[in-house]
Amino acid sequence: MTGNGSEPGEVSEPGAAFEDGAASEPGEVSAEASGADGWRLFHGDGQQRRVDFPEAPSWRRFTPLADAEPEPPRYLIGPAEADVVNAALLLRRPLLVTGAPGTGKSSLAHAIAHELDLGRVLHWPINSRSSLQESLYRYDAVGRLREANLRREGEQPRDGEQQATELGIGSYVRLGPLGTALAPHARPRVLLVDELDKGDVDLPNDLLTVFEEGRFEIPELVRLPEAESLVDVLTDDPGKQVTVERGRVCCTEFPVVVITSNAERQFPPAFLRRCVRLDLPEPGDEGLRDIVEAHLGAAALRDIDGLMQIFLDRREEGGLATDQLLNAVFLRKAGVDLDADGLLEAVLHKLTGKV
Repeated sequence: MTGNGSEPGEVSEPGAAFEDGAASEPGEVSAEASGADGWRLFHGDGQQRRVDFPEAPSWRRFTPLADAEPEPPRYLIGPAEADVVNAALLLRRPLLVTGAPGTGKSSLAHAIAHELDLGRVLHWPINSRSSLQESLYRYDAVGRLREANLRREGEQPRDGEQQATELGIGSYVRLGPLGTALAPHARPRVLLVDELDKGDVDLPNDLLTVFEEGRFEIPELVRLPEAESLVDVLTDDPGKQVTVERGRVCCTEFPVVVITSNAERQFPPAFLRRCVRLDLPEPGDEGLRDIVEAHLGAAALRDIDGLMQIFLDRREEGGLATDQLLNAVFLRKAGVDLDADGLLEAVLHKLTGKV
């Protein structure tokens, strides 16, 4: 989760909350649109209104791609879990993170990148069609052929026109998130391989050699003549290139690889042997309060006991994620009536069983 509040882990003051329907801070609903139920932006009556949207929760704010990520809220992890992370860092081994939904598996990669000042997290979201090839690099052969045909058609430029400059093969090769992580960098990059258990059953085995050797080849560049042994290729970092020598990409520092899994299936023993495993537990009452304070500020803890108990009881019954509690607290802090018909049920809905 990322946020850019005025203090680490807190929502910035402007627009942070509604007070009795008032709207005196920037980013809150305007006075004309507020009232006793000013938190209701949509009324469902077909009448058009122009309202000012309040500031979003810190974990639902988005920024353009950049070299460095915005400072995330303070990430809380126990000393035992932090030691496992450190073991993976020292061993230069991938960290396989499991745990219930909402325990902060993906956020851990961003926390590591932030604390160690390692720049933007390279993100590889896994689905059933994900392949090792796409994560390493892509070669746009069709695009290169199309550009070549266009140049041939324009070989005889008309007066006053210039012939198009021929682009090198590197302009058609782009490293994927894993390929960018394995490129030579002065400091290791952080790679988040998100929900590996959603991928093809063979994908973990496909990763073994790359993780062991820390290198891979780009055949389209290996075949080039000696005069073209150095090629600048595009990367997963917008606007940045790296130089590939003789088609071989090899890391100088093994990346910080964080692999998340919802434990929907077992991984091969050979893959597990090469990972350091971390199981994130569900936070208890005290841990949840710390998380709420980190994201929403100390004021959000006032009169939270009843809501906290409802969350804990429902989590025992059907499984809830921590961010659902944050959603409920944020809404209450914004003046939302959580006792409104069906609203709390919609926010704290079960994640297991029938919907």
